[in-house]
Amino acid sequence: MTDLNSLKYTDEHEWIALDGDVATVGITDYAADKLGDVVFVDLPAVGSTVAANTVCGEIESTKSVGELYAPLSGEVVEINDAVVDDPSLVNSGAFDAGWLVKIQVDPTDADALLDRAAYVALTGGEA
Repeated sequence: MTDLNSLKYTDEHEWIALDGDVATVGITDYAADKLGDVVFVDLPAVGSTVAANTVCGEIESTKSVGELYAPLSGEVVEINDAVVDDPSLVNSGAFDAGWLVKIQVDPTDADALLDRAAYVALTGGEA
């Protein structure tokens, strides 16, 4: 299990784990729970450039369609093919097997994102 306190978060309910200049991005358990059973994910192509706070993909569930926002600007270096093949991984392991994309970023940009305490406060105590 990922150490949730070591992650950064967005107000769009995404988590970011930095490893050098590569950010692994997924949606939080809170978001996965609100979406319901995820049945489809559309992720950006490897090699594409994404801009912070812009739509870069889509997550569909039995309840609704949600947009995936890029939390940071950079180049997509990997997508989670396992989630594309089995979108339910987002529900069963949002912080582990359910990660979505890896983006090469300027790691200092992550300083502007939320820490765990701020994200928990944003969601009213849920995360």
